[in-house]
Amino acid sequence: MDTREKIIEPARAREIAREQSSRLTLVTGYFDVLRTSHIQRLRQLAEAGKGLMVVVLDPPQPILSRRARAELVAALAMVDYVVPAGQDGLHDLLNAFPADAIAREEVSDLPRTQELTAHVQRRHSR
Repeated sequence: MDTREKIIEPARAREIAREQSSRLTLVTGYFDVLRTSHIQRLRQLAEAGKGLMVVVLDPPQPILSRRARAELVAALAMVDYVVPAGQDGLHDLLNAFPADAIAREEVSDLPRTQELTAHVQRRHSR
């Protein structure tokens, strides 16, 4: 299977949300860069028995392109749909899901990326 087929446009994601929101968890985040902590969190969310629709947002200073991050997330077996979206398509998607079926991961993404950047800088300064 070409996992890039999991990548859908926001309009299609809204259709799926209207049809299946009770069977999905909506996860938002930057996934820049995709780390094991992301994978562990997505696995944890998937264990609740629902499918995962992941929205890949743009961080303030991206390392990877939105498309590259979407393809990395789509390659994960536990992810059913990936929506590369700016803030423009996010509001309608959030409204299509019950609040308890939404996991906003971008809040913890920025500190993780800063940690990674600092680690790389320390390794290069040796």
